[in-house]
Amino acid sequence: MASPGAARAVSRPTLFARLIKIEHSVYALPFAYAGAFLAAGGWPGAGPFLWITVAMVGARSAAMALNRLIDAGIDARNPRTAARELPAGRLGRREVAVFTAVSVALLVIAAFNLSEPCRYLWPIPLAAFVVYPYTKRFTWFCHYFLGMTLGLAPAAAWVAVTGSASTEAWLLFFAVTLWVAGFDALYAVFDLEFDRQQGLHSLPVAVGERGSIAVAALSHAGTVGLLAAVGGLAGLGWVYWAGLAVCAALLAWPHLDIARRGLREVGMSFMTVNGAVGLVYGAVVIVSAVAGG
Repeated sequence: MASPGAARAVSRPTLFARLIKIEHSVYALPFAYAGAFLAAGGWPGAGPFLWITVAMVGARSAAMALNRLIDAGIDARNPRTAARELPAGRLGRREVAVFTAVSVALLVIAAFNLSEPCRYLWPIPLAAFVVYPYTKRFTWFCHYFLGMTLGLAPAAAWVAVTGSASTEAWLLFFAVTLWVAGFDALYAVFDLEFDRQQGLHSLPVAVGERGSIAVAALSHAGTVGLLAAVGGLAGLGWVYWAGLAVCAALLAWPHLDIARRGLREVGMSFMTVNGAVGLVYGAVVIVSAVAGG
């Protein structure tokens, strides 16, 4: 464990970046951009692009900070999470609450600078951010609820550009829901014994480790199917399909590796691979949309 002097040496911005796991932005932000570019049929314009980015920064920061505030007690009891900024005392609840309020303000300001419906719909993701941390207290569906909160990113970006949600927007919503739920179910396996002891709910608690791995694989197969439907409906060309093939391979690889070596041996590397899925998909959609298919 780091000494108190070392802890004090870490800057506040660094601590907040760790609090919200800023590196995990690769999961939602590329899909938000994918939704915006698909909705616009190309470059959505500097204004929408800027305010969608601001909205995503505010939304994700608020979601992570709320999660940490609501789960601070659970995190303190879990050896895996006890060193996080709040339970370890490196950040205080009051300053994290202020950070959350500022993040929500960014989301609201951005919403009022996007399409008209966004001015009235921003409470929906905010409500999801508040509800999600509590879901593990009563249902194994918590992984899919988390997926839906991230699935709002491409759907909301679509609405931000066009003022409405098309079939493709809904398909992206469900694709991201299944994708996130799949890797979150794998992640939850590492907390299986703790969750059982604490009376918390998760897919591993409900169906065991092997069952969770199987459900995660099925969820990721569903993700690929839904993203294929997006490409078909949007009439996207070979760049999209080549990129989707890469995404499918990236999604399949951790499952094949887990089947061969076991989840404990694979460790958390599947999270890095899934981060690459978001980056690849966002890139190929942008290229496809700008190239006109």
